[in-house]
Order: sequence, then C-alpha cells, then structure tokens
Amino acid sequence: MSKILHSPPSLRFLSPNSIPRDPSRDLSVLSSTISCPNPAISIFKKLSSPRKFNLPGKNRDFRAWSQVGPLQEVDDSPVSFELEPIYSESQFDRVIAEAQQLEESVIIVWMASWCRKCIYLKPKLEKLAADYYRRLRFYRVDVNNVPHKLVTRAGVTKMPTIQLWKDSKKQAEVIGGHKAYLVINEVREMIENEDTL
Repeated sequence: MSKILHSPPSLRFLSPNSIPRDPSRDLSVLSSTISCPNPAISIFKKLSSPRKFNLPGKNRDFRAWSQVGPLQEVDDSPVSFELEPIYSESQFDRVIAEAQQLEESVIIVWMASWCRKCIYLKPKLEKLAADYYRRLRFYRVDVNNVPHKLVTRAGVTKMPTIQLWKDSKKQAEVIGGHKAYLVINEVREMIENEDTL
C-alpha cells in the first residue's frame, strides 16, 4: 500500500525592509509568500479591503478585514442557553402558569446529578435551546432536589426525560435512554410537531 505524501506549505521569511508600508498591499504580499495546495487557505489570498464571503460548510456571512480586527460573525443568535433550574414544586407551578398565560410551550428536562446520560445530554440540549430561544423556554429539574410528589405528578420514571408542556398539561415526552443524537432528533421533532398536539 502506498502512502500519499503532501508537502508542507512553503514559507519565505521577510526582512523588515521588504514588508510594504502601504496597508492596502499588506495581505497581498504576505499571501504571495505562502504557497499551499489547500483551497480553504486560498480564500484569504489577496484580500486588500473588507469583503463578505462564505466559509466552506457554513451558511453564515463573515467579514474579513485586511487592517484591524479578526473575522466577525454577522449572525448574533446565541450558541447555547443554560437550562433554567427549577428547585421546588411552587416554582414548577409558576413556570407552567406563566407559559399558559403567555400561550407558550415549555420544555422540562428531568435529570439527576448521578445520571451519566443526563450529564452528557445537557450541553446538547442547551444548544438545542439556542435554536428555539425565541419560541420556547427550556428548564431542568434535578429529581433529587425536588419533592418526589412533583416527580410522580409529572409521570417521570426514567432519566433523562424531556417533556413538552402546553396549556398546563404534559403534551409529549422523550425518554433519553439511547444515543444523544437520536434523543436530540426526537426532541426537535417533538417541538416541531407541538402545534399538532
């Protein structure tokens, strides 16, 4: 079996006298000193003024500046939201009542501090919460920190359990005992189908 070898990019060091003083030429001179077969790097060649471009695999616009500043993302939506904790039955009732008054749905994530699956799934659910932050609120309940009466009232028997509550009633739930990406897909599907419930 033969190996394919790629040569590393060749760099030429510049002396202080060879660096141009014209700021509009800075990147064009520096980019001409790098020869690399990688097409992702070629995006940055000869940028002498601010331009808008899309990075490969992304649908977000970035601005590149030849002078000052890093790449800046134009999209200002959050990357993740921390799940708001619920510590008591009265707080749970208040959250559900507020959601009903605002005619919103809420996602309640029932978890436990000893549950490894819950710990692994939590950051993924926080990213999902960022996708729906204008439409839904996400909360978490540690079953060890609330009365057992609340846990049985919600019908929780396994950890983690992700429930959709609407009009003060549990409308749907996903029990997260399988692979994380499958759980996230099921939760996303549950959210998308909330209007049919």
